[in-house]
Amino acid sequence: MSRVGKNEIAVPSSVKLDVNGNNLSISGKLGSFDYSIPENVLFEKTSTGIVFKPANATMAVRMIWGTTARNVMNIIKGVDQGFTINMELVGVGYRAAVNGNQLTMQLGYSHDVVYKIPSDVSIKCEKPTMIAITGASKQKVGQVAAVLRSYRLPEPYKGKGIIRENEFVVRKEGKKK
Repeated sequence: MSRVGKNEIAVPSSVKLDVNGNNLSISGKLGSFDYSIPENVLFEKTSTGIVFKPANATMAVRMIWGTTARNVMNIIKGVDQGFTINMELVGVGYRAAVNGNQLTMQLGYSHDVVYKIPSDVSIKCEKPTMIAITGASKQKVGQVAAVLRSYRLPEPYKGKGIIRENEFVVRKEGKKK
């Protein structure tokens, strides 16, 4: 049994949920998403939320049951509250700035790294060394964070690089004389 699939997903009053066959249309203050429910997963709209159930007891159906419930829960949370990932630039001379729809980062290379910000994600730099990525889609926010982090991965000797909030970089000991 799926531990997450059997729980009811609460739908806040600010989120509108429309059912059309196996398609869910979820809209809130931060955007709207359409999600197609697999045929093997049954769902029922209740007065306070939505409940998912497997159509049969096979292993594949039980796996997709929990995944579907989590995806819908993340969409509901995204259109209501949004998702934010905070990142820090650690290193001498590392800084970032937002210019229109572009993020310009100085990461110790001979040139600046320029990243075009997608339309459904917003990036803010409160400090020159802090980046806040915000959006309604958890997948897109995480993907943007992963792309930005790939420009300068944290290295284990000095701890320099782009580091997510609450990430711990395992430090290695350098050469000994």
